[in-house]
Amino acid sequence: MTVLTERPARQPKPEFEPEPKTRAELITFGIVVGAPIVALFAAVPFAWGWGLGWSDVIISAVFYVVSGLGVTVGLHRYFTHGSFKANRTMKIILGIAGSLSLEMSVLDWVATHRKHHKFSDKEGDPHSPWRFGPGFKSLSKGLLYAHMGWLFESERTNREKYAPDLVKDPDVMKLHRWFPALAFSSMLLPPILGGLVTWSWQGAVTAFFWGTVVRIGLLHHVTWSINSICHVFGEEAFEVRDKSRNVWWLAIPSFGESWHNLHHSDPTCARHGVLKGQIDLSAGLIRWFEKAGWVHDVRWPNPERLAAKRLG
Repeated sequence: MTVLTERPARQPKPEFEPEPKTRAELITFGIVVGAPIVALFAAVPFAWGWGLGWSDVIISAVFYVVSGLGVTVGLHRYFTHGSFKANRTMKIILGIAGSLSLEMSVLDWVATHRKHHKFSDKEGDPHSPWRFGPGFKSLSKGLLYAHMGWLFESERTNREKYAPDLVKDPDVMKLHRWFPALAFSSMLLPPILGGLVTWSWQGAVTAFFWGTVVRIGLLHHVTWSINSICHVFGEEAFEVRDKSRNVWWLAIPSFGESWHNLHHSDPTCARHGVLKGQIDLSAGLIRWFEKAGWVHDVRWPNPERLAAKRLG
């Protein structure tokens, strides 16, 4: 006699299952992290004799400003936090500019950063420097992890869970699919321009070194410093639930992002540097866009809300 046993019920699939990163992505992260560090060490002797000219300076500066503001104004304040609304043309321009940073696609950058805010400096934060504890050894390890070690984690932040609005946005999904092409454009345009301006192979090579390798490396390390340095060092001016702090000497290269304490106190605010003397170049650009009519409904600082969260 055959006994029929009841087949165990299949466990339901989790609503949001982590998607692993591919080996190619991890290798790419390694190259992106390692090559700029080597380049920065080589920069001074390379430039000492012949390797730096005005065309290199101008090309590097333009690409740094465009891609850097693409991150701060576009990926961060607009796409992630909705600090203002933009017309479709401006939305696409900001998405392209942010993609030129080679940090992540619009979709992945936003998903990761929203997860950071949800779990800031707690379990679940993708890149908290307090991950391993408060001691000197643990915090040193945590700073390195928060700066760039987290990029090597095998699991990707779930896009559908943390950026469902962008998953439904056809323009953002096109930018997401175009990210590899935009990344290659960001790497190849500086040497092409350098070669055309100087009409020489040497001009193309030096423009690639300064306008691509060093520019991308510098921008990445400035951005990563917000994750690491600005969650350990600096001053606290507003009440927050985490360790976010203000670091004044990063304000210019980060276009105002290092006024990080206010940002975590009031994440949707379009201006991060709200106190006297706090230069916020990103907010200045948003103001200019607003006056030109390209963006609207900007969430500027509210005096009452700031006063309620101001410390001592």
